[in-house]
Amino acid sequence: MTTQRRAETSQTLDRGLQVLLVLGEPGRVRGATMSELAAALGLSRPVVYRLVATLEARGFVSRAGDGRVRLGLGITRLQLAVRPMLVEASRPVLRALADELGATAHLTVAEGDQALALVVVEPSWTDFHVAYRVGSRHPLSRGAAGRAILEARRGAPAAVVTSGEIQQGAHGLAAPVPDVPGLEASVGVVSTSALDDPSVARAVVAAAADVARAVSAG
Repeated sequence: MTTQRRAETSQTLDRGLQVLLVLGEPGRVRGATMSELAAALGLSRPVVYRLVATLEARGFVSRAGDGRVRLGLGITRLQLAVRPMLVEASRPVLRALADELGATAHLTVAEGDQALALVVVEPSWTDFHVAYRVGSRHPLSRGAAGRAILEARRGAPAAVVTSGEIQQGAHGLAAPVPDVPGLEASVGVVSTSALDDPSVARAVVAAAADVARAVSAG
């Protein structure tokens, strides 16, 4: 960053954004204590208290009875505003993936402990394929899409394969969308056929990376 750019930025705003980024890290589902935030940011506890109080007043963080700080509903409102961009960025990638594999492709995002199907694209050339509805919800612990997000939260992002967890006779494979701060999402496919061919996993992982690049570029 140039000296001019540094002069134009707000240190306080930057620190507040850093608080949100720390709380949004994979594995921070339970939030963080004031001491943990201070250590992560290299700031004093009084400074962190002021930052958290400001963010809490705007609904971007909340403090529970155990004293831990978590992301608040204000973040959800921002997520809703950015979803059209996610849809636009991911749809071409999902279209190519669906037609390459002959399987229904989808982008799924995390909403609390739920997985939400945000974009669904069905293959254009198959006679039969699995129907999957935009807006479908299920626990993150069920189905490949949610499990892939949970694996990313644990710091072990990998393609996940499941069978019959959401729909009887349906097979799913999903991989987390990598390296997009604040976005917990996965790209996956669902099919009536088993998805244990390594080439399928490679295609889905590559598509998840393509979505990440498209979102970051947008």
